[in-house]
Amino acid sequence: MPTDWTVRAITGAMLPVLLALTLVEVGSGLVLGSFEAQLLRYPTLLALVPVTIGTAGNLGSILAARLSTSFHLGTLSFDLADEHLAGNAVATLALALSIFPLVGVGAWGLTALVSGVRLSLGTVVAISVASGLSLAVLAVAVTLTVTYVAYRFRLDPDDVVIPVVTNTCDVLGVVVLFVTVQLIL
Repeated sequence: MPTDWTVRAITGAMLPVLLALTLVEVGSGLVLGSFEAQLLRYPTLLALVPVTIGTAGNLGSILAARLSTSFHLGTLSFDLADEHLAGNAVATLALALSIFPLVGVGAWGLTALVSGVRLSLGTVVAISVASGLSLAVLAVAVTLTVTYVAYRFRLDPDDVVIPVVTNTCDVLGVVVLFVTVQLIL
């Protein structure tokens, strides 16, 4: 674990990460822009975009915080048979399974109030749940990977993991949501 808390050390560790994440976010915007026509055709999808990517990032951040705490306590093991690690991953998936149906209902209800609905409630909930669970699996994989990489490079996971996970979930969220839309519609 790093012990040098100088401005130079913190900047040296975080600047490359933040620059790379800036490029990732530009990529997310480009991907989102390529789906503009579909978003305008189905306003419910437009409502789903920020909530889906935000919720996936939040789920990954919760897992990242738990893993970082375990890291600092010295109880984190990257063994696949570790019940603590597996339990946190399963809890993240269970949270996704419980929240994404509500996200779908909320997006459908909001667009019904504001602009009228073109997609059925069942379709919106199916898109929300399928994309949400897929993103949760990806968020778990990204969080575990980035936490391990931070550990190997002797970086503080508190500084690195959450920004990487939330930004990666932004890009993956847009891609997964629209792949799911293509499969369901």
